[in-house]
Amino acid sequence: MHSGIQNIIIVTGRGKSSIEDHFDKSFELEHMLETRGKQDLLADVRGISDMIDVSYVRQKEALGLGHAVLRVKELVGPEPFAVVLSDDVIDSSTPCIRQLLDVYEYFGASVLALMEVPGDAISAYGVVDADPVEHNGTRDRLFRIRSMVEKPKPSDAPSNLAIIGRYILTPEIFSSIESITPGSGGELQLTDGLRHLLRNRPIYGLKFEGTRYDAGDKLGFLKATVEFALKRHDLGGPFREYLHSLEM
Repeated sequence: MHSGIQNIIIVTGRGKSSIEDHFDKSFELEHMLETRGKQDLLADVRGISDMIDVSYVRQKEALGLGHAVLRVKELVGPEPFAVVLSDDVIDSSTPCIRQLLDVYEYFGASVLALMEVPGDAISAYGVVDADPVEHNGTRDRLFRIRSMVEKPKPSDAPSNLAIIGRYILTPEIFSSIESITPGSGGELQLTDGLRHLLRNRPIYGLKFEGTRYDAGDKLGFLKATVEFALKRHDLGGPFREYLHSLEM
């Protein structure tokens, strides 16, 4: 929303109805808060359901990120769109998607979020081979991607630049995903679709500014929870005092 995007499509799976409920109206809860005079909480609840237009698409089987992206083809149509992987939480003064959109609006091409990843950890990511690009007086953050590989061995990685879960994609990605062959487990990988797209379209990568938390990892989830809590105006002070009181 802060990046200027007004329409969200959430790809969900079986058992994820709580996500849909979160962004829906809760008549019973709103009525209860109103009758009890809790206007501040009522405003918070209504703000969640009113903040943005949300649609939902089911991915009946977990057949890869490429397959999840392909599920939104009819709703997205012939327009560029952003992809956000919700287990990558990024804290930055300018939202990561907004940073990518600024690059897209200049070049008119797909843009991937990149981050330097050290050592053996690189084998957990899609990794790019890329050349630096001069843009707005800097060559250290923007790259034109030549190729990419999914989860390489550290010795085979073309760089230490890993793809993180934020993308601006042009609609040609849909036909590229439809053209690739499923991998192990019948999964369609977005990285394979992007590699196919590279045959005919340029793709850029941006080393975003901000802190990324891997909320798909237990330790990363805890770090994000603590650091975001410390930044809250209503909880930060008491929570910081509590942490200082612990015997480490």
